[in-house]
This record gives sequence, C-alpha cells and structure tokens, in this order.
Amino acid sequence: MTTYDSVPDTLKHSLRVGTLMGQPITDLVERSTKHDHSKTVHPEQSVFDEFTPKLKTSTYGSDEYKGFLAAMKVGLDHHYANNRHHPEHFGEAGINGMTLVDLIEMLADWKAATERHDDGSLAKSLTIQQVRFGISDQLLEILRNTALWFGWLDCGDEHTAPDGTKMRCSVRADVEHRLHCDGRFEPYDWRNTALDLVPSETGESR
Repeated sequence: MTTYDSVPDTLKHSLRVGTLMGQPITDLVERSTKHDHSKTVHPEQSVFDEFTPKLKTSTYGSDEYKGFLAAMKVGLDHHYANNRHHPEHFGEAGINGMTLVDLIEMLADWKAATERHDDGSLAKSLTIQQVRFGISDQLLEILRNTALWFGWLDCGDEHTAPDGTKMRCSVRADVEHRLHCDGRFEPYDWRNTALDLVPSETGESR
C-alpha cells in the first residue's frame, strides 16, 4: 500500500498561489511608479499649482477644504476619471467598485495626503472618509488594520505643551506603555491625566 505524501501537492499549490499573487503585486509596483502622474499635465497641473499650497494649510473635511475642492472641479474631474485609487472614479458604485489593489493605493494616498497637511492625521481622516464614501464598518476595520500593520496610523490626539504650543500626537496608535505626544515637540514634562503618567527626559513614561 502506497502512503500518500502531501508535500508535492502542497508545494505545487504554494507555487500556484505565488503566481496568482504576482498579478496584484505587479499591478501595485506599476502604480507605485505612476501614482498621480496625471497631475503633471493639462488640465490638472494648473489647478494643483494654484490649490496645493492652500490645501496644505487647510483642515481636511472643513468648510474651507470643501470650498477648495469645489473650485478645483475641472482638474479633479479629470483626475478622478483617470485614476482608479479614487472612489469617485467608479461613479455611483463608489468604493464598492474598487479592487483590493485600488484600496491599497487609496489608503497609501490618504496616508501621504495627511502628511501634506499641517494638522493631518490618518486616524481622523479615516473617520471622515467613512462618512464621505459610505465605507462599511468591516472595511473601515480592514483599512485600519492595514494602516496599523505598516505603522501608518497615528494616535491623532491633540495636546497643549506647558509653553502653550499646540501639538497633535503622531505616535503610532498601536504603541502601548508610553505617553503619546508629538515627536516634533518631545520631550515635554507634561502630565497625561488619563494615564496619570509623566514622561521622562527620554520621552518614555516613568
């Protein structure tokens, strides 16, 4: 009686899965080298030349921000039509029309966009985007899990240093056992009343 050895079949399956995974990987690599290139040509470039500096100092989701988007309509309509990482690309289907590859590029785009705003926060952006695009709780959790996995998600809490400086926490939201405060302003000897901890000169709680 011949004893079945599962290893050959397992390795064959592994190779097949690897081949299939190569398709989205290839797509992601290609997109990573071409992201937003449509912004460098007409009719988008002139619009972004004017409004990118204005967007930088605006708060995402604010009335001012929405006003800028309305004024950018010609450039944005062209951009959405030519870039799949925006839910607007898919018309009424919105985010439900996207693929996993589209979603990964979208999330990376959102993370990078928050870094261009003076008060940007991916944690807060995701909450706003859920309402804006009708994202389900399940998909939102997947997006957050992905952001956490790659270290993209910031705490986002707002604090005021002893000298009156306003700061937003940029520490990864999954970092535990330490005070969260913005690295641009560390170290500060300020008390987090919620945790009742005081950071040392190294920034670690004591």
